[in-house]
Amino acid sequence: MATDIKGAAHAVEAAAVMRLLPARPRLLALGEPTHGEDTLLDLRNELFRQLVEQEGYRTIAIESDCMRGLVVDDYVTSGTGSLDEVVEHGFSHGWGTSAANRELVRWMRAYNDGRPASEQLRFSGFDGPLEITGAASPRQALTALHGCLAARVDAELLPCTGETLDRLLGADDRWTDPAAMMDPARSVGRSAEAGRLRLLADDLVTLLDAQAPHLITATSREEWDRVRLYGRTATGLLRYHYWMADTSPARMTRLCALRDVMMAQNLLAVAARGPALLHAHNSHLQREKSTMQMWQGPVEWWSAGALVSAELGEEYAFVATALGTIRHRGVGAPPRDTLEGLLYALPEGRCVIDVPRLATALGDTRPAPRVSPWFGYSPLDPARLGGTDGIVFVKDVLQT
Repeated sequence: MATDIKGAAHAVEAAAVMRLLPARPRLLALGEPTHGEDTLLDLRNELFRQLVEQEGYRTIAIESDCMRGLVVDDYVTSGTGSLDEVVEHGFSHGWGTSAANRELVRWMRAYNDGRPASEQLRFSGFDGPLEITGAASPRQALTALHGCLAARVDAELLPCTGETLDRLLGADDRWTDPAAMMDPARSVGRSAEAGRLRLLADDLVTLLDAQAPHLITATSREEWDRVRLYGRTATGLLRYHYWMADTSPARMTRLCALRDVMMAQNLLAVAARGPALLHAHNSHLQREKSTMQMWQGPVEWWSAGALVSAELGEEYAFVATALGTIRHRGVGAPPRDTLEGLLYALPEGRCVIDVPRLATALGDTRPAPRVSPWFGYSPLDPARLGGTDGIVFVKDVLQT
């Protein structure tokens, strides 16, 4: 069997990935089955560099806070700030501590140095300002949206003043209380003030749309894209906080779905700007529903990749990453009858797998699902291979 599968394996390089696809997609997504491993992020960096240089991709978007990502984009395009400041403040989820993420930002800045704006690489975070323990205050996005409009449209068109927003928002720690994730009663998302803010945010976004011809002319397409991001983030956060206060059994399903909706909206905005490379957990980028076992039981929702794929069709491509071992996490060699076990028998330390050729090599063999001994790693589901355009397999993830 390993001999048959070997014909589906190729060296990990941009050309091998592009051969899997009928044409260059507008969004090319590379997933990972676990977070925080620089072995996988170093491979991402290497592959993305090749795709930028050989295939003309001009945006790199990762699973990180979309608002913080603006700090990184400003640095890689214009050198604003220092590298140390940018990796500290430009990433969420603790990703800024990764040496590989630091190297990605350094390389993007070096690539852009001396290039005209039309040829520069852009950076985007496409996650909402959300953590597994809660959500950010809507203050930053909402006040930025209001400020941009207040500077460029007649005051009488604004639905409120900045002072009104500040009063309704109150202290930020009301919004960020980590206890609210487990206890809906601790959330302010259904308070009278939050309800009023949702209406005002909707009015501000509608005003933004109504003034689009003037605003694009008065600023730039880049500034317009940024203000639209403020609007999406403000309304998305207020909606998320509203459902954090929900007490129904569907609460966590809704929250997980809302996060991926925010991701998908950000990715479609990135796609509108031009060809982009994406990196996130496989579960966010896959074309199928995502599932997770939570304290209240299993939840299931449509992933960002499924939402974007439904919109873009063949303009969206997804390459999953699978792995053999993460020994420092207690993940040893995979059982031979699993998909990862079959790939682990290949001699290569890492390779690109052609999924249709893999399926042919497997024939009637149905690999068993792999069970991870560590909660932070999600093996590939062999029943969902048809939803991927390819696999990058890494035999051993090393501690760095």
